[in-house]
Amino acid sequence: MDHRAGIPRTQRSSRRADWIAEAEPDGDGHLQPGLTLFLTNRECPWRCLMCDLWRHTLTERVSPGDVPFQIETALSEAGAARSSARWIKLYNAGSFFDAGAIPSVDHPAIAAQLTGFDRVVVENHPALTDRRVLPFRDALGLVKLEIAMGLETAHPTVLEQLNKGIDLTGFRRAADFLRDRQIALRVFVLIRPPFLSEPEALHWACRSIDFAFDCGAAVVSLIPTRLGNGALEALAAQGQFSPPQLETAEAVFRYGLKQRRGRVLLDLWDLEKSVSDPASIPEQRALLEEANQKQCFSGGRETGL
Repeated sequence: MDHRAGIPRTQRSSRRADWIAEAEPDGDGHLQPGLTLFLTNRECPWRCLMCDLWRHTLTERVSPGDVPFQIETALSEAGAARSSARWIKLYNAGSFFDAGAIPSVDHPAIAAQLTGFDRVVVENHPALTDRRVLPFRDALGLVKLEIAMGLETAHPTVLEQLNKGIDLTGFRRAADFLRDRQIALRVFVLIRPPFLSEPEALHWACRSIDFAFDCGAAVVSLIPTRLGNGALEALAAQGQFSPPQLETAEAVFRYGLKQRRGRVLLDLWDLEKSVSDPASIPEQRALLEEANQKQCFSGGRETGL
């Protein structure tokens, strides 16, 4: 499961990476133990309307060597979890191939630290997904590279309003670049971005899943859009945004799983904010966590999608 919306990094050293251990299903249906590292560096230069990741970044650039040191420290802290992990995600609240965030001179050192993993997942903006990713891929050797890109929505007008700095054509171009070079693609899709009603949110999240798989995604990570960055609160006050209902998120999740075109994961961070009955949270979380791991629902209500 992806935690793209972030784990709050309060009272942290400006040069520390948080980490969590988690398991994720692979393409053969087996759970793979993994680590996710949340690297500390500068704010993303894109100012996407829905994003709150800026809260977890620095006001200045890191120096060469800082990020390898963060990774070394986090892997040491992880201990046994690092020993068993097969996959690792390096998330930096921005783009891995933004040289202003992670100096490109650090790429060889970072690649060397990943020896022993089967796969590394990094997040990157579609506009930066081009030939600049190839030296890092080559430095990884036997470690498979997977790049996670935020599509957010296939609704062309809403995508433009999100200030993403990319359109559907540009996203597909970046995806084609990865496919042609055998680099795996993971796609982030928002459930109910601003400017959509609840029924529209369901429709366009499903269309976004379709578009992501059409672009060759191996994994689609579904992110319920949440309040928290100020801009969304302002839009909510104007009646232009509300977080998705849990029923909508589950319906989108079920739709994606039924397509059988790749893995679909639902982000469960802050689940309680989407549930009207707090007493139901443990049951709902257990149901959705199981579906994330097994890539199917073992029972319960159907959506008809």
